[in-house]
This record gives sequence, C-alpha cells and structure tokens, in this order.
Amino acid sequence: MTVSLGIIIVLCIYVSLAVLDQISLQLGPYSPLFGGALTGLVMGDLKTGLMVGATLQLMTLGVATFGGATVPDFLTGSVMGTAYAILANKGASYGIGLAVPIGLLLTQTDILARMANTYFQHRADKFASDGNWKKVEMQNIWGMIPWIVSRILPVAIGLFFGQSVVSAINSFIPMWFMDGLKTAGTILPAMGIAILMRYLPIKKYFPFFIIGFVLMAYGGKNFSILGSALVGLAMAAIYVIFKNNPSEHSSSSGKGNEEDNSDDDEVEIDD
Repeated sequence: MTVSLGIIIVLCIYVSLAVLDQISLQLGPYSPLFGGALTGLVMGDLKTGLMVGATLQLMTLGVATFGGATVPDFLTGSVMGTAYAILANKGASYGIGLAVPIGLLLTQTDILARMANTYFQHRADKFASDGNWKKVEMQNIWGMIPWIVSRILPVAIGLFFGQSVVSAINSFIPMWFMDGLKTAGTILPAMGIAILMRYLPIKKYFPFFIIGFVLMAYGGKNFSILGSALVGLAMAAIYVIFKNNPSEHSSSSGKGNEEDNSDDDEVEIDD
C-alpha cells in the first residue's frame, strides 16, 4: 500500500492549520488525538488512528510550553505514526512505537521554526517603532510560514517515501528495539497522567481522587473510562452547586425543620 498524492495534500493542509491553531486559538485540531483520527480516517483505518492518537494524547497530559521551551511534536508524530502503522499493517502498537521517537526528533524542526520566526518579529518591532501598523500585521502573517513549513516538510517527505521508510524500518531495526519502543509507548501515557497530577490540588480534593481510583480499579471490565469521567462530572457539578449556593441550601433545610416543628406543635393529644 502506498500513500496517494491526495492523502498527502490533505494531511499537509491539516498539519498547517493545526499548528496555526496551536499557536493562536487552540480550539483543539492540534491535538494528537485529532491528528491520529483524521489520518486513520483518510487512510481507511479509523480504529488504528484513534488508538495511536489517544495514546499520544495521554502522553501530552501535563506537558506544556513554558517560555521558549520546546516539547515533543506528538501532533506530527501521530500523523506519521498512524500512517506507518497502516502501511505496515502491524497495528497501533507499531505506530505508537514509531510516533514517540518521531515526535522527539521533530523538536529540532520546532526550534528552527522559532529561530526563523524571530526575524519577522524583529522587523515587526522596527515597523511598530515607526508607527507603520500595516507592515506590523504583515510581518506577523509572514511569521506563520516557518511554523507551517516545520510541519509540512516532515509529513510530506515522510509520507511520500512512506513505503520505503516502513521497509527500511522493518529491515534494519531489530525486533527487540521495536519491542522496547512499544513498551515505552505503553508506559508514557501513565507518565503523562502522573505529570498532570503534579499540577492538580490532589491534597485538597483527595476524596475525588480516591473515588476515581476505586471506580477504575474495582469497577470491573464493564466500567469504562467514560463511565468514570461521567461520575466525576456529576460529582463536580454537585460540588459547584453546593459551594456557590450554601445559604440557599441551608435556608431550605432550616425552613423544612421549622415546618416540621410547627406541625408537631399543632398536634393535640386527647385524653
């Protein structure tokens, strides 16, 4: 199986829009889950795309860019990992094992994009000091180009030579190394959740944490993550309602007690 030119164009357009969303509105298309799902959809294997994207999404929990720091490009990794998994017909674990090193490797292209972008930002500063706001706007628009190119080039080249890349991987990379990458792919989601937990006020809300753990650990196979999430959503809603309206609930309970007492006073005992 080879990747058609139409699919390559669609995925290149997607990663272009996704990286712009990542540095601006952050509506969600830049997430690895979205990238894996879209790649799987256009290549005819949505299930594999969802599995690769969801696993990489868990890896990104708690990972954020602070200042000028660069994080692994798991968006591009999800696209290329899903594509390679479908091309090799070896399942999601194969794609996850490739997506992780791809995402780590592409941090270098992200750094190059940031460096190139500074050229346009310095020009924007110069035009701003001159009061030329039209050119300031244009420099910010031109500054999008390095970001787009940093994502398009790896995807276009990687998918164009996709079958050759997969064949080379299968020929030169030993199986024990691929097994190690697959194992890392299963461990890293737990690490992502652990990193996220460091930012959460676990000590303050530890009862909710215990409830979630019990539901997932002892709920059995029929109790899914979605079920646990819905229980958490309901409990969070109840907590917010009672926290925002404490006087209303206390007054209503007090009113009920007064009515009960008045009813007791009205009861007459006949001798």
